This record gives sequence, C-alpha cells and structure tokens, in this order.
Amino acid sequence: MLAYAIAALLLIQALLRAPSAVRGRVRKRSLWGAFAALAAAWLTRTSLGHDVLGSFGIVDLAYLVKHVLAITGICVLLRYVTAVYSTAEPSESISRTVQISGIVHRVATRASLGTIAVMVSVFFFALDEVVADVLYFTGRYAGEPGLAVYMGLFYLYMATAAAVCAVQWGGAVRRIPQRAVRIGMVMMAGAMVLAVLYALLRTAYVLLITITPVSDRFSLAQEAVTDTLLYATFLLWGLGALAPALRAARQRVRALGDLLAIHPLWRDLAMSAPHRIRQYPRTLLHGVPGMAHVNTLRDVCSYYDETPDARVQRFVTEIRDVMLELSRHAPPGLAELALAERNGSGAAAGEALWIRAAQAAYQTQPASPHASLPFPAGTTLAEEVPHFRAVTEAYRKLTAEHGWQVLSAATTSADQLTQVKP
Repeated sequence: MLAYAIAALLLIQALLRAPSAVRGRVRKRSLWGAFAALAAAWLTRTSLGHDVLGSFGIVDLAYLVKHVLAITGICVLLRYVTAVYSTAEPSESISRTVQISGIVHRVATRASLGTIAVMVSVFFFALDEVVADVLYFTGRYAGEPGLAVYMGLFYLYMATAAAVCAVQWGGAVRRIPQRAVRIGMVMMAGAMVLAVLYALLRTAYVLLITITPVSDRFSLAQEAVTDTLLYATFLLWGLGALAPALRAARQRVRALGDLLAIHPLWRDLAMSAPHRIRQYPRTLLHGVPGMAHVNTLRDVCSYYDETPDARVQRFVTEIRDVMLELSRHAPPGLAELALAERNGSGAAAGEALWIRAAQAAYQTQPASPHASLPFPAGTTLAEEVPHFRAVTEAYRKLTAEHGWQVLSAATTSADQLTQVKP
C-alpha cells in the first residue's frame, strides 16, 4: 500500500510540473521526466504492476522494468541538477559544483545505456536458477555470480547519483532565501543520504549472498531494514520536492488572478494602439455569446510567454506603452481635470478616467512629438500590479461617454487658455 502512496506522490509531482515541462527549458523537462520515470518504477513494484508485467510470460520481468525505469529516472535527475547549477549565479563554489555535476552527468548518461544493456543481458542469459517460492528478487537468485553483476551495477549507479545530488542540494541550502523551499531542500538532501546508505547496504548484502548462504531470518531482517530506508528515501524526497512545487503553484495561481484582473484594461488599450502590443488580443468569433470569456482565457494562458509571471510583466509593460502613446494626443491639463473629476475616489479612479478621455483624444487629436506619462510608474512589478488592478476596477465602471465628456471639457479649457495668451 505504501508503494502505491509513493507512486501517487511522484505522479502528483509530475502532473504539477507538466505544463512548465511542455514549454520550459531543459531543467523543467528533466525534473518532470525524473518524477515520471520514478513514479512508473514504483508502480511496477506494486502487486498490480507485477500482475500486468507477469502476463507477458517472462519470469521476474517486473524487476527488470523497475530497475531500467529507475536508472532512467536517476539519469534524468542528474541532468536536472546539472542544468540548475549551470544557470546559477557565478561564484567559485558554484563553478566547481557545475564542473563536478557536469562530469558526473556526462559519465552517467553514457554509462546508463551501457548499464542497462549489461543488466538486460545478465537478466536474460545469466540468471537461470530461480527459486520460485522466495519472495524477494535477490533471494530468488542467491549464489549466482550474475546477480552480483546485475545488482552491483544498479546500486553503483544509484549510489553515485544520490551522492552527487546530496552534495549539490545540501550545499545549496544556505543560498535559498525562502524558508519553505530551504526546508524542502534539506529533506531532499537527506533523502539522497539515505539512498546512498541503502545502496551500500544492498551491495554488501548481494555480495554476501553470492559468496555464502545466509539464514532466512537474516534475509528477512535485511529486507525489512533496506525497504524502510527505501520508503523513507522516496517519502522524504517526494515531500521535500513538494515545497518548491507548491510555492511555484501559488505563484502561478496569483499571477493568473492578476492577469484576469487587469486583462480588461490591457485588452482595451491593446485595441486602441495595436502597434504597441507584442501579441494582439484574441478575437475568435467576436460577438458570439460566450466567446469573450474563451478569448480572455486564451490571452491569459497564452503560450507567447514562458510563465504567467512573464505574462503579467508583459501586460503591465504594454499598458504603460499604450498610455504613453495616448498621452501624445491628450490635450494639456487632461490629467489634472480627470483627477479633479474623481476627487475623493482616489488616484486610480482619476487615472482610469484619464485613460478613457485619452482614448477619445487618440481618435481625434493630432499627435505631439513630446509627451510623458502624467502618472508616476511604480518601481517594481509588486507595486505596479496592485495599482493597475485598482485602475482596471475603476476603468470598468466608466464608459466611453465619460471619456468624451472630460476630453471636451479639457479641450475647451485649453482653447480658452490659448485665446487669453497675447
């Protein structure tokens, strides 16, 4: 039952990372691949996996498939670790770590195919004396030299990869500012230490039973200890990896909420000055009931940007760009008049009214070569997003008629000032 739980935990991790893996870089695809391969390996460990693979008529095929999937997952995990450190901030320790992990990954990638080939060959041609009534794989082939070769290769590969991951993740803990992620990394590094210990104990046991018979009591005790280590390893690693995954999921949800909140303002401004927009708003079957919501989701979930956070950055930047374009057509004093009209409602309401009026001016007023944004911009995205959420909320309460009224008043005021001047 615990094997099903661990497989489910790893599958959840793979599903959480699937969207970013499809559009992401090597590191994201690699981590997804590691979780998927190791989840599949754990599924082959279950009674259901044994039954399905046993139906092919090959004795102990489930064990071979499990070991091949595990090696694949470990190899891809090493690729992820290498990709992470190759994109980290440069420093002497990071540079040394990148070199070590890069060498290990290159060797492991080449060795994985060779290891799998040798293991498959040993499995089919050197493991013959199976004892069918023994529950565990190692006990079924105890005393055969082929078992020592087969399992020795597997545990050597596993121990080396786990040691590299333990060093990399343990060394990165001090550089992580987020407490939850830091705890997760400690758990992941601890899991790799347990994995090394597991591989060493299993290697010693396989060598022992190849050389001399051992009692059933000793075999059962060894299996209980090493199985506990294996379960603890994957539970720690799976739960530890959830910390950064959940943090990324929270960021994604928050970014999607921000996108939905500012989308009406972004869309209207994009329609006003499409040449200032990198990706035009979707207009599929415009006017058909319900399609406006579909097009909104297509804009908010666009593949143009790598992540929702990058999409939020683009929306905010393009809103500012279009506002600057509109300001070239706005008459003098329009911002002050808009703020005065919304006196008591806040700066966001005044800015929203200015946008409505400036959109009207963009259609009728000539452009000025010199213009600047009449409202100060935030210094960070964390300041800009809440501001534009408030502006969008106020903007949606206004109509184009409100804009024309303010523009007319501002134009009249500007003309009067021009007539007064000598």
